[in-house]
Amino acid sequence: MTTLSSNGLPLTFDEELFTPLRDSTELRSRPSSLRARLRADGCLYLRGVLAREDVLRLREAYFASCDPELLAPGTTHREGIFSGRVPPGLPAHGVPGHPAHAFVRSETFHRFLSNPAPAALAESLLGGPVQMLPRRILRHFHRGSRLASRAHVDRDYMDRGSDRVLTLWIPVGDCPPATGGLVYLEGSHTLPPAVYAPLRAAGDRPGDRRPISHDLATTARALGRRWMWADYAAGDVMVHLPHIVHASLDTTTDAMRLSVDARFVRRGDTPDPRWLRTWSGDDGA
Repeated sequence: MTTLSSNGLPLTFDEELFTPLRDSTELRSRPSSLRARLRADGCLYLRGVLAREDVLRLREAYFASCDPELLAPGTTHREGIFSGRVPPGLPAHGVPGHPAHAFVRSETFHRFLSNPAPAALAESLLGGPVQMLPRRILRHFHRGSRLASRAHVDRDYMDRGSDRVLTLWIPVGDCPPATGGLVYLEGSHTLPPAVYAPLRAAGDRPGDRRPISHDLATTARALGRRWMWADYAAGDVMVHLPHIVHASLDTTTDAMRLSVDARFVRRGDTPDPRWLRTWSGDDGA
């Protein structure tokens, strides 16, 4: 039986805790059906939204910007294989001095996100012209870090503006569960926040009330729901609403996980002002 983990806590990859995400790719040519599926499921798993080669070029460019010590000898930047060694003196992820901080400000990153496909998808789902919020996050995890996104809802991190927000999560490279893909708690976008609020008391960040829990097994059992997963490939995109509970798994493969979060609002809506600045790992948003 396969065992995964999140934030260092084990998760048995079985039918009690996990179920596959519904593939919504065939609905892309039927916007009304796609919108209905998003309302019903709270998220959409869409294959091949982006060209695989474009995504892999971005992966290659990012790892080329990192200290060579991070990469296993004899492997390529595009593969992104962890050497098992973190370069000494590397700053915390995404803060000034870390390669992710510079990369999200690079022309390469801006050019990748100027691809019209994400905005067209967001427009079809939000029903009108959209704007991409400037705070676009680049996440990078490697084997042994025991770090992952805790169970949370996006609305708790962007609660100062319109809640008509769409998140597009883009895996930058193939990302099966063991590489640290996103997982979504089935039907959780319909839950009143009071239902999962008690889980915060046992969380590992007592000073931060935004995460729900670092313990995904306890979260699933307490709420009587399973984590939905997919074997993501480069070019796939996940779309989700701001009220669905989601998290990520630990990276346990030699291949490192790289991903981008891009968020869209309807043009004319008032977004959370903290998301109108370029992302930095220490910005507190």
